Amino acid sequence: MMPLDRNYIKPEADKDIVKNSGIPFQLDLIKDARVNKSAVEKRCVTVTNRRTVKKHNQAAWLLKAITCMDLTTLSGDDTERRVIRLCNKAKTPLRHDLLKSLGIENIDLKVGGVCVYHQFIRTALDTLQGSNIPVVAVSTGFPAGHTPKKTKILEIKEALRNGAQEIDIVISRRHVLSGNWKKLYDEISEYKEASGVACLKTILATGELGTLKNVIRASLVCMMAGANFIKTSTGKETINATLPVTLVMSRAIREYFELTEFEVGYKPAGGISSAKACLSHMMLLKEELGSRWLNPSLFRVGASSLLSDIERQIEHFSTGKYSSFNRHGIA
Repeated sequence: MMPLDRNYIKPEADKDIVKNSGIPFQLDLIKDARVNKSAVEKRCVTVTNRRTVKKHNQAAWLLKAITCMDLTTLSGDDTERRVIRLCNKAKTPLRHDLLKSLGIENIDLKVGGVCVYHQFIRTALDTLQGSNIPVVAVSTGFPAGHTPKKTKILEIKEALRNGAQEIDIVISRRHVLSGNWKKLYDEISEYKEASGVACLKTILATGELGTLKNVIRASLVCMMAGANFIKTSTGKETINATLPVTLVMSRAIREYFELTEFEVGYKPAGGISSAKACLSHMMLLKEELGSRWLNPSLFRVGASSLLSDIERQIEHFSTGKYSSFNRHGIA
């Protein structure tokens, strides 16, 4: 079997990424944002119908997806033992025999981050010690966000004190639904100040925003306020990451980049449980923003069960046979 291209799998360094520091509030830019829903849906259909990758290319794309994955456990029955198992899987996402069959056994393959609740930050840090995998903490009243602002800011600061390197915050959807864009901007700006140099990801909960127009406007406001990533969902909504949302948010990122030259990352999360779905989002992002965005500094995919399916697909590529899901447990 021909070995995979190691340069494609290896993540790019983020030292030259122009990180977003925010810009002054611009209401005209927000009001001018429009979305042609029918055109968006038609564009997304062409991605799934035209763009397919097979064999070596598919395996390489799936390995790239692993390096961009925020391996996540955000359940009410989370325990320290589950978090430890998740972190161990994050350090060794694929079995050694699979890596050897692909000719990449010497590559330090690992996920992009591990996302947990506050009380498990220390457990995750201890388990991930020496791996350089960042710990991501959800904050600001996740998932609904209906807690006082003062409490939300304290949550961010407490997560940072406990050692979290990245913060996933939820926006107040009521500001979007009522069109109070300045209030949303001020809120995110305060979260940005509280997070300091940590990577700030803003969760839009797109399934609760009503329209794609609200999605693009909320995306622009979050980036203006200094968000380093814009993220689709908490994973708790009825509708989570969809291709139309990925298209709209990636175009908002492109518009903001052309205006400011700041590079903002994108994170689809929720509902992406199959390798095929993950590849569709990645291909769409590449077409809209370029290959540069397909690295952990600018792209993450929030997932829990996705890694199991990716491992199954890579095993099928390596052996020609599919294994059952129970052979690929996460936590």
